[in-house]
Parts: sequence; structure tokens; C-alpha cells
Amino acid sequence: MIDFKEAAIGLKELLGLRNEPVAVTFTNEEVEVAGSGRVWICRALQQASEGRSFAIDAENSACPGGSWHCGLTEPVSGPALRGLQHFLTRGEKLTASIVSFERMRMLSTPPPTGLSERILITPMREAELRPDLVVFLCDPEQACRLIWLDTYWDGVPPRVELLGSLCHSAIAYPLVTGSSNLTLGDWTARRMQGFSADTVFFTLPLERMHNLLEAVPRSSAGRAEVEMPPGFHARSDD
Repeated sequence: MIDFKEAAIGLKELLGLRNEPVAVTFTNEEVEVAGSGRVWICRALQQASEGRSFAIDAENSACPGGSWHCGLTEPVSGPALRGLQHFLTRGEKLTASIVSFERMRMLSTPPPTGLSERILITPMREAELRPDLVVFLCDPEQACRLIWLDTYWDGVPPRVELLGSLCHSAIAYPLVTGSSNLTLGDWTARRMQGFSADTVFFTLPLERMHNLLEAVPRSSAGRAEVEMPPGFHARSDD
């Protein structure tokens, strides 16, 4: 059993993270988290990385898109879908037409509709229930190290899914597929929540955490020293 607090402290120190690793748990258990209130899921990710905790359900999720992307409500249809299409193409202006929007949606992994009653988003060091995912808000160099630690044992490249909302790419996609994911998020979430320009999001399903931790002392992306065998360096013509 992984000691979540110990793992969070160790990875934050190893990588020099500014932010806490964030635990995301889908659950049907009744969980009271003081001060959750209405919140956007993307904002909860940001604030959980700074020490706050949230229990989000269909009632207190402030973003309809986040609610259906993460399975708390049914995907929109009818007039609500038409309104969403209009907003994304004419208001948000992140996609050129309703065709390009629907293509992006249909070619992405479907949401985990109806999976659970609520989602807990907390600092990993304070997780009381087993997380399903751990989200790292990190810079590109830290993300690079995490990817190499994650793939140290099997060498299988992650199937990265970049497009879509931040809550889709950082939460729903890795939850549904069991695959790690690296994403930049979406421009609206970055702008609204004030993520720093160098922040990227690396999500690790918890079932992959043990192997990542086991790679730390063995990989140069962790604590191992690089060793150059004799004769490996290219000879200089000087």
C-alpha cells in the first residue's frame, strides 16, 4: 500500500515542485469538506495544488462542461448542445465551426458518465481515500522526468490526448483509459484560473505510481547518477 503523504513529500522534493501533487478520487461515499462551495473543476485543481481540498458533485460544480466531462451529469444534447456549439465557436473562439468542435469531441475518449456521485480533489499528502489519479502541476522539465520515471520499466510510450478541456485531458481521459497523460490544458482554463505560463499537467493513474516510485533510485530521471563507459564519448578532432 502506497503511503500517499510520504510519496507526495518525496516527489515534491525530488522534482523541486512548486505545487503539491493533487489526488483525484471518484467516490460514492459521503464526504464533508469544509468550504468547498461552488467551484470549477479546473480551479479546484489549481487550489488543491496550493493546499485546499474539494468534494465536487453535480450540485456544487460551477461549470456545466466540467460536470459532463467528468461524468457528474449527462453529456449535453438538444438546445443545450446548440448553445455550447455557439459559445465555443462564436464566444470562446477555440474552434472554427460546429463541425470542428464535434469532430474534436467525437474523436476523444468518452466521459465517465454516471461513474460516481462526487469527485474529491485534494493535496495528495492529505488524501484520506485511495486516489484514482495523481495530477502534477509542473514545468516541462519536471514533466519530462515524470514521463521517463513512469515508462522506466515497460518503455511503453503514453498515448497523449492534448485537445479538449483541461478537466477532460487531465482527469477524464487518464481515468477512463488507465493511461498517463501530459496536457497543456485549454486556453480558457489557463486564462481564467491564472495558471503560470510554464505550467503543464501530468496525470498518473495510481496503479502506475508504485512502478514510478521504484524507478526513482534506478533512473537518472530520479536519483541515479549517469555513468559513461570508457570510449563512449565521441573523440574530438582538436
